[in-house]
Amino acid sequence: MPQTAHVLFGIDILLQQQAQYAGKRMALVCNTASVTADGIASRAALLKNNFTLIKLFSPEHGLNANGEDGSYQHDAMDELTGLPIISLYGEKLAPSAEDLFDIDVVVFDIPDVGTRFYTYLWTMTHVMEACAATNTLLIIADRPNPISGNLTIAEGPLLDEATCSSFIGRYSIPVRHSCSLGELAQYFAATRIHNVQLKIIPIQHWVRQFANGFVFTPTSPAIQQQSTALLYPGMGLLEGINVNEGRGTNQPFHCCGAPWINASLLQAVFEKINCAGFSSIAISYTPESGLYAGEVCNGLQFFVTDDTVFKPVQTGIALIQTICSLYPTAVKERLYTTVANPTGAAHLDKLLGISHAFETILTQQFIDTNITAAWQQTMQPYLLY
Repeated sequence: MPQTAHVLFGIDILLQQQAQYAGKRMALVCNTASVTADGIASRAALLKNNFTLIKLFSPEHGLNANGEDGSYQHDAMDELTGLPIISLYGEKLAPSAEDLFDIDVVVFDIPDVGTRFYTYLWTMTHVMEACAATNTLLIIADRPNPISGNLTIAEGPLLDEATCSSFIGRYSIPVRHSCSLGELAQYFAATRIHNVQLKIIPIQHWVRQFANGFVFTPTSPAIQQQSTALLYPGMGLLEGINVNEGRGTNQPFHCCGAPWINASLLQAVFEKINCAGFSSIAISYTPESGLYAGEVCNGLQFFVTDDTVFKPVQTGIALIQTICSLYPTAVKERLYTTVANPTGAAHLDKLLGISHAFETILTQQFIDTNITAAWQQTMQPYLLY
């Protein structure tokens, strides 16, 4: 159910606190999805409210949030504010000591999508480490988890840090974590990144639901809708095999396909699994870019019928296992090259958080995604809402 109260983001609350930061030189970690509850760019709003904002840091996809997935992002100048943009997805993943030399306060204000392998979360941890090393105050202007903060529908597996730690998953948290970034920042500060001066500015009027009373702003080229974010924890796993995940169409992660798949057969077999809150139909489509660009792909289009019971990770694993059972010789592990993983190797391991993920799925071994009780207990001291 949508809320009746108007959700205020952390940035909206920070804008009311200018007196506390008078004369403090600020840097803002942001992109174009970083907006106030009224849709004003956070960086412009800070300047308008007389904060001393002197530089910007941008994550993967760049300040404009339109860079191709995994592509190098250059330093630049912001046309809106005239401020320098320092990329945290190019030569480096964290601000340098030199970047922070003239900064008193770093504000982190980037929407997340609630999935462990979405990189904005891990940019936050690198910023936390940089601020700890330079004794710089870090403010997390918190934002809602757009696919709900209901911890009873969080899903694993937990990441195996010994074998799978990477920029799409540094620490042992679930694939669908059901937390806000402010909550995770508190958890990491207590358990991983010590001695960081951390201040969380909470959201106001948010409840931990999917339809949660605010306008969803596209966060990257492939996550243009809230419904896409809901599918992403499961259908994002398709990046690890040679099946198109809907990139190159106007519905990324809402469909999948490959030239060698029989769509009707896949749909008939997959439908028998009866995944909760989910349905699919057989389709054919031709992606304009990405895997199999210009080729006819046969596969499925996805529909979430009940977000309260839908388990995207479990559904995504079941889908890949079904494809592997029908096409054991055609399906292959995909190399997925990015700035953070130039070889593209072991991408499915990094996505799922377990070693030998492709072999595990191909041989139909059970993958336990049920981590709810343990994760709730772990996060209870750090929850804000």
